[in-house]
Amino acid sequence: MPPSATYARAAFRQATFASQARAAFGRTYGFQFHNAAGRRFQSTAAPEAEAQAQTWFQRMWNSPVGLKTVHFWAPVMKWALVIAGISDLGRPAEKLSATQNAALTATGLIWTRWCLIIKPKNYLLAAVNFFLGIVGVVQCTRIFMWHQSQKNKTLPEKVEEVKEEVKEAVKA
Repeated sequence: MPPSATYARAAFRQATFASQARAAFGRTYGFQFHNAAGRRFQSTAAPEAEAQAQTWFQRMWNSPVGLKTVHFWAPVMKWALVIAGISDLGRPAEKLSATQNAALTATGLIWTRWCLIIKPKNYLLAAVNFFLGIVGVVQCTRIFMWHQSQKNKTLPEKVEEVKEEVKEAVKA
């Protein structure tokens, strides 16, 4: 072991090391939580008066879920999934993926609850996840109903349906 390593360990054991570390790392730059007397800082200005003096844009910019945070932009981008799910309502149910829609449903419902537990509560993300879950439930219901209708068909009806599909594919 090099001698510097034993010196560093010895310095670590000294009682003054803790006081030196507190002095070095205890300095705050910017806002000080404690005043010089060691008591907590308390403002005399009312927070409501400060909030009213700010414009809407300043409040949104400085908010913990405001414009410069992921708490705002993630839900905004996630609306694309909801819009895609709504546009799939025009597609035939046999062309939809049950696995994909089940995953979207689970994601929407689980994350809706989670958004209301985390701090700060993110109501925008909760709303988009709620609608994602609803769209997923509707699509899964459509897929389930289509599968149930296919179970009731007889073999000649299924053969006739396949013939129609082949004729349409040849024409196209």
